[in-house]
Amino acid sequence: MVTSIDIKKVSNRDKVVVDLDVWMDNPDDHDFSPRASLSGNSLEMRDANDTDILATIDLDDDALQMAERDRVVEARIKFSVHGMHGTLTHKTPNPRTGPKSKKLAEPRWKVMLPLQ
Repeated sequence: MVTSIDIKKVSNRDKVVVDLDVWMDNPDDHDFSPRASLSGNSLEMRDANDTDILATIDLDDDALQMAERDRVVEARIKFSVHGMHGTLTHKTPNPRTGPKSKKLAEPRWKVMLPLQ
């Protein structure tokens, strides 16, 4: 279950892009359905399974016009789990160096959310 949503940044490109940090209690939680809605000039984020508003941010005039025009926002979501994703005290060297290295998997999502 989603504990909290933090809105990191809102930017305007061809559409409104919202960067979110989503905090979960359990790493086995796979039940997250984000919903976005406009209330005045603020963007509200919530989970479909929960009626509470988890995060709000005020949009500037350009972002508000784009959101009302397109009626959709792009959400870039980074997942974290309480107790698992903290600050490392002993960091290992970057394993992504070398000619045959592979990028490590990250718990990220990109989704288009219709505004309600």
